[in-house]
Amino acid sequence: MASITASVYTSHVPAIGAALDLGKTHEPYWQKVFSGYDFSKQWLKANTPDVIFLVYNDHANAFSLEIIPTFAIGTAAEFTPADEGWGPRPVPKVIGHPELASHIAQSVIQDDFDLTIVNRMDVDHGLTVPLSLMCGKTEAWPCPVIPFAVNVVQYPVPSGQRCFRLGQAIRRAIESYDEPLKVQVWGTGGMSHQLQGPRAGLINREFDNAFLDRLIADPQGLSKMPHVDYVREAGSEGIELVMWLIARGAMADVAGGKPPKVVHRFYHVPASNTAVGHLILENPR
Repeated sequence: MASITASVYTSHVPAIGAALDLGKTHEPYWQKVFSGYDFSKQWLKANTPDVIFLVYNDHANAFSLEIIPTFAIGTAAEFTPADEGWGPRPVPKVIGHPELASHIAQSVIQDDFDLTIVNRMDVDHGLTVPLSLMCGKTEAWPCPVIPFAVNVVQYPVPSGQRCFRLGQAIRRAIESYDEPLKVQVWGTGGMSHQLQGPRAGLINREFDNAFLDRLIADPQGLSKMPHVDYVREAGSEGIELVMWLIARGAMADVAGGKPPKVVHRFYHVPASNTAVGHLILENPR
C-alpha cells in the first residue's frame, strides 16, 4: 500500500520565484533566504518520493472570483505554469498522477469532505515556488505532483480544524491506495504577512515561531485557533497557515503513531514583505 514518508512546509513568496528566475539567489539580500533551503535540496534528492501531494492556494489564476472552490484537487496528467501578468515562470510543467489523485478524491469525498475535481488548470507561484525552493533550477521536477488548492483568499475560508481533519482523511486515502508509493504531503503559504491596508508589511516573529513550535508538538490544539487570531497576529494573509495543518494532519502521530522527526527548521525575515518559514518532518521508518 502507499505510505506518507514525510511532510514539508514552506512559504511561497512570489518574489522568491522572481529572484531565482532572474539569477539573484547569490545577492546578499536573497542569499540569506535561499541558504535556508540548501539542506532541503540535498534531503529531497536523498529522499525523493514517488508522488508529492502539494497543498497551496491559487491567486486568482486558475480560479477567478466567479468560481471559488474551497478545496480543489488536480486530477490531470499535467499542469502548465500560469501567466500571472508577466508571463509564465520559466519552470518545468508539472506532471500529475491522475490515478492516485482520483483515488484520493473518491476516498475523501466518501469520507464526507466535498472536493472540486479539476481536470484542467494552470498552477501559479503558490505551487511552483515551493518546488523551486526544494529542487532549484531543473529541467524536470523530480516526481509527479498532485496539486491541491485551498481557498484562503476570499472569505469564508475553511477553519484550521477543518483543514487538520482533512489532512487525516487524505492520509487514510493515500494509505488505502493499492500500490507501494512513497508520498510526501507539502503544506505551503504564510507565514505572517499583510499586503494591504494600514498594517501592510506586518511581520510577527513571535507568532510565527510559536506556530512552528505548536505545529510540531501540539497540532491538534493549534488546529483550534480561530481565524481572528490568525488575522490579528499574522496579518490578513497569515490565514494561509491553515494549509500547513492539512499536511500536519496527514502525519502518522495524529493517528496514534510515533511523533515525527524534525529534520530541518528555518525561519527568516524578510523576503520581500513577508516572513519565510520552512519545516521538514519525517514519519518514523
